Amino acid sequence: MLRKLSRFFQYLKLKHLNDTNNYQEEERIIPDSIEVFKERLERVFYDCSDFSLREITLGDETRVQLIVAFIDGLVDKNLVNNDVLRPLMIDSREADLATHFNQSTALKTLKNDLLTTCDLQEVKSFKQLVTAILAGDSIIYIDGERVGFKAGTRGWERRGIDEPQTEAVVRGPREGFSETLRTNTALLRRKIKNHKLKLEMLTLGEQTNTDICLCYIKDLVHRDILETVRRRLKRIKTDAILESGYIEEFIEDAPFSVFPTVANSEKPDIVAAKILEGRVAILCDGTPFVLTVPHFFIETLLSSEDYYSRPFFSSLVRILRLLALILTTVLPGFYVAMVAFHQDVIPFKLLLTITASREGIPFSVFTETLLMGVTYELLREAGVRMPRPFGQAISIVGALVLGQAAVEAGITSTPVIMVTAITAITSFIIPPLKGTLPIIRLILILVANILGLLGMALIIIIIFIHMSGLRSFGVPYLAPFSPFTGADLKDTLLRYPLWAMWTRPRFLIKNNRNIEDEQYRMKKDIRTKED
Repeated sequence: MLRKLSRFFQYLKLKHLNDTNNYQEEERIIPDSIEVFKERLERVFYDCSDFSLREITLGDETRVQLIVAFIDGLVDKNLVNNDVLRPLMIDSREADLATHFNQSTALKTLKNDLLTTCDLQEVKSFKQLVTAILAGDSIIYIDGERVGFKAGTRGWERRGIDEPQTEAVVRGPREGFSETLRTNTALLRRKIKNHKLKLEMLTLGEQTNTDICLCYIKDLVHRDILETVRRRLKRIKTDAILESGYIEEFIEDAPFSVFPTVANSEKPDIVAAKILEGRVAILCDGTPFVLTVPHFFIETLLSSEDYYSRPFFSSLVRILRLLALILTTVLPGFYVAMVAFHQDVIPFKLLLTITASREGIPFSVFTETLLMGVTYELLREAGVRMPRPFGQAISIVGALVLGQAAVEAGITSTPVIMVTAITAITSFIIPPLKGTLPIIRLILILVANILGLLGMALIIIIIFIHMSGLRSFGVPYLAPFSPFTGADLKDTLLRYPLWAMWTRPRFLIKNNRNIEDEQYRMKKDIRTKED
C-alpha cells in the first residue's frame, strides 16, 4: 500500500514538473503558426476589453498573414496608424511591394522597406512580446516565423512638466519630474550632455513589472557603490512597485532608523548635481520622485537655490536652517524641562509671566505641550489631505480660531501656543526630515518630563552616537564631520564660491583612481596657471 502511494505521489510530481516545463517552454518560444499565436494571445488577454488585434494579409501572389496587437489607451493611435498600419496596408501597394512580397523575404521587407517607426526591435520570446504589449508597444507577427517585431508606439495620457510643489525656489529652474519615466530621463539628458551618462533599465514587481532606471556617470561613480545598488535592487522580491518609496524601504541601510539614508527629489537640477558628484539616481516609472544614493545628513540643510545665490547669503541661510532644526527639535522638550524642573534658571520676570499665564490651567505643562503638539500634527495632516480650498480654511481656523479659543477657555496657556507655533514654522524649513522630527520631538518631551535637561542631553548624545554609526551604501552618514574630512567642508554649513569647490566629496570617490588622478591633474593645472 505504501509503495503504491509512493508511486502515485511520484507520478504527480513528474506530471507537475512536465506541466511546468511545458508552460515555461510556451512562454519562451514563439509559435510558427498564426492560428496558434493568435489563440495564445487571446488566452493571455482573455476578458481584456482594451486589447486590440488586427489581422492583415500582404502579397498578391503569395499571401502572407500578419498580426498587429496592442493595448488601447497605452499607445498613440496616430503612431500606430501612420507608422505601422498605413505602411503595411497602403504604402506597400503604392510602392508595388505587395506584388513581390513572399514568405522568404517577409521579415527583411518589413524591417527595411515598410515599417517607418524609429523604434523597431526583433523579439524571439513570446513572454517578451506580451511584456511589450503591456508596456504600450505594438507587436507585429508574421505567419510561419518564430520571431516578432516590437514597435515603439507608447503614447498614453501624461502630466506636463510643471513646477514641483514640494521644492519651490525663488531663483533657479522651475521644471520638475513627471510620472513618465522616459520624460524624466530626457530631463536629465538635457542637464548632462555627456555620453558617459549611463541609463540602465530593469523591471521590478512580479505583478506590476514596473520599469526602473539606474542613472550614473561612468568613471565618476564608485564601482562598489554602483554594485551595491544593483545587488540590492535585484534582491527585491515583491508583487508591486507603485512608487519610489517602495524601493527606498527595500534598499536602505538602516530600516529601523528614524533617519533617512536615501534621498529623494523631484527637481532635475538637484538630481543632476548629485549625479555629477558621483552618486547614483534611481528613477521609477509612475512617480516624479527620484531617489539618489548615497545620502549625507548635511544634505537636509542644503537647497538647490544655495548654488544660484551669492555664497555669503547662502551660508547665512544654511546657518538659519541649522538654527531652525535645533529649535523645532528641542524647543518643546526644553520648555517642559525648564517649567517642570528648572524654574530657578528662568529669569524672574519671565517666570512671573509664565506662572500668570498658567493660572487656572487644569493640565500639567507636559500634558499641555503634548496636547498642543498632537493638535498641530492633526491640523497639518488635515491641511495636506483635504482639497486645497478646504485645506487653507482649516489652517486659518486652526491657527487663529482654535488657538485663541483654547487660551480663552483656559485649556492651554499662551507660552505653549507660542512654542508650538515656533516649532511648526521652523519644521517647514527642513522638509527632508518631516518624518523624523516629530518622533524625536515626542521622545524629548517624554524624557524632559521625567529627567529634565539631563534626560534631554542623554537622549541627544544617544542620537548622535546612532547617527555616527549609520551608513548609506557604505558611506558614513555624518560625513564630512564624522569622520572628519577638512577638504569636504567647503559645501556644508558654509558654502565656498563655486570656483573654489573643484573637488568632489572624498567619501564618494575614495579608492577611485580615475577621479583622484583627474583631481590631481586639475590641482596641478591650477597651480601652473597661478605661477
